[in-house]
Amino acid sequence: MSRDLIYKYTPLILMCIAIIFQYNLFVTPEMLEHTHREILAEVAEVYITKSEFGNMKDQISDINQKLDKIYDTLISERSSDGFNRN
Repeated sequence: MSRDLIYKYTPLILMCIAIIFQYNLFVTPEMLEHTHREILAEVAEVYITKSEFGNMKDQISDINQKLDKIYDTLISERSSDGFNRN
C-alpha cells in the first residue's frame, strides 16, 4: 500500500472510529451486565412470579368461598325469619 492511499482514506477511517465511540456501537460486557440488572430490577417491580400468582389465586378462591358461605347464611337467616319477599 502506498502512503498516498493511506493518507486518502485516513479521514474516513477516523470518522468511522469517532462514530463508533460516540454512539457506543460496541458495548463492553460490563455495560451489558449493568443493563441486564436494570431490566431484571424493573421486571421484578412490575411483574409477579408464577408462585406468587398461584398463591394470590388460592387466596381469592378462599375469599370467594367465605363470601358464598356468608351469603348462604344471610339467605337462610332471612328466610327463617320470614323476611323473604318473593
